[in-house]
Amino acid sequence: MAKADRADNGKEAFFEKLASSLINGLKQGEDLSLSLSGERSQFTRFNAAHIRQTGVVDELALRLDYSHDHRSISSTLNLLGQLDQDLEIVSAELSRMRREAAQLPPDPFIVPPAADQHSRTAVHGNLLDEVASADQLIPSMRGMDLNGLWASGRIYRAQINSAGSRHWFSSDSYALDYSLLNQQQRMVKATLAGPDWQPELYRQSLKDSVEKLKLLELPAIRIKPGHYRTYIAAAGVADLLGMFSWHGLSESALQTGASAFARMRHGDATLSTLFSLAEDFSRAQLPRFNATGEVADERIELITRGQLKNCLVSSRTAAEFGLSSNYANDGETLRSATMAGGQLQQQDILKTLDTGVYLSNLHYLNWSDVAAGRITGMTRYACFWVENGEIKGPVESMRFDDSFYHFFGHHLEAVDALPRPNPDIGTYGGRALGMTVCPGVLLSSFCFTL
Repeated sequence: MAKADRADNGKEAFFEKLASSLINGLKQGEDLSLSLSGERSQFTRFNAAHIRQTGVVDELALRLDYSHDHRSISSTLNLLGQLDQDLEIVSAELSRMRREAAQLPPDPFIVPPAADQHSRTAVHGNLLDEVASADQLIPSMRGMDLNGLWASGRIYRAQINSAGSRHWFSSDSYALDYSLLNQQQRMVKATLAGPDWQPELYRQSLKDSVEKLKLLELPAIRIKPGHYRTYIAAAGVADLLGMFSWHGLSESALQTGASAFARMRHGDATLSTLFSLAEDFSRAQLPRFNATGEVADERIELITRGQLKNCLVSSRTAAEFGLSSNYANDGETLRSATMAGGQLQQQDILKTLDTGVYLSNLHYLNWSDVAAGRITGMTRYACFWVENGEIKGPVESMRFDDSFYHFFGHHLEAVDALPRPNPDIGTYGGRALGMTVCPGVLLSSFCFTL
């Protein structure tokens, strides 16, 4: 039996025993959902191509969702991985939740646990050995001013509830998020991630970054505020799409007037026919089940050729507004966004851009006007001024402020033919799952403000 399979079986058996003990002790009319999240990950921090910090994190956390008599309460706590001790700790927490829930007002939109749904997914990859990872990573970095974070290991998600649902998800993955600096302190940023370590892909990524870094040695160009033809690479587009999880495609946000997509819902605006977006779980990089054990469809069409087709609807929102749920998560956020590709070939990007701005990455995004769909942020890292299809030099950092009704609407001129995966590499509270698959986009106009 493979090492990952043994680890899965051990954690899965532990979770089953813990959950069964708690569920078997429930009183009449009580409901309980248990969501497990965990990982065994190696984290290594690099500075100037040297290892500055390294270690392995092996952790488990448990979320409890308890309800009784139309009252509900949630709690999350860390586990030790020792059944007897954890059962004692969690049982005490459940007793506390019972007492507190009895003092709460009834919840008219309470969502009961999903009944009798089952799934099991175990994604096996080919990761670097924890002991040997430094020997594989460091040699290709030598001589570079490279700073970054390596994270690699197995991630777990599981859900068991008192209505009979059982779900298990585990996956191998790695991510190397790094920046290269030159003597002018200009930076190139890149991310390499996936389930299988590919040394040739790693070396090619470094090579491509070094080539961009050389272009940053050209004299910096300051452009005046205004509207410019602009190409935004896939990493920047992923950042823009990420804003749709915040005051965006949430049905609750639309119903309460807090969504930037209200104009599309009411038929006052559309996007370009070149723009299509879906929630797509077919790559199996993250679980389809949510905290109540509901399983989303493998693919949900959200925007098709510029027309809003669906939003993300949790069962709670569905109950509150009399709608049908598509089993989104509690926050109704994008988990696996996929934007359709177009016809623009990689080798034709600069020629088609002709004269304008090439943006590799964006930074510090925020809404500047939700109702108008306006997003603001900064250019950063490898961003260039292009004339007659040739890079002339790096663009000094600028702020942009524009509406997605413009840059994904009538200003969207062309879309890359090959969408690229942009994994969520967040580590706050644990390694994140999720991915945005999207192409780069060519815009006839993009607004830079200062």
